[in-house]
Amino acid sequence: MSLIAKTPKPPYYAVIFTSHLTEVHEGYGQMAERMVELASEQPGFLGVESAREDVGITVSYWSDLESIKQWKANAEHQEAQRLGHEKWYSSFRTRISKVERDYGI
Repeated sequence: MSLIAKTPKPPYYAVIFTSHLTEVHEGYGQMAERMVELASEQPGFLGVESAREDVGITVSYWSDLESIKQWKANAEHQEAQRLGHEKWYSSFRTRISKVERDYGI
């Protein structure tokens, strides 16, 4: 997978997930990899970009709001969210944005 998602011509949607991990995050890396794999199988998924230092940022791209809603309702994704809330994240924020323009090389 490319480091920069190859997204279609806008409009489309971005889900921006920003997080800070707790000191104990056993299993987190494997779950994060599984979530990317699972998301890529979901209808409406367009791509993902992720970076982690002290603060992690993952941006997933979706064709429409209904696809995002279905992803949030996915049972395996809900289990990952539960574990994140209970043990992996000291703080996090999810933001959903409509992409109206993009450009680059």
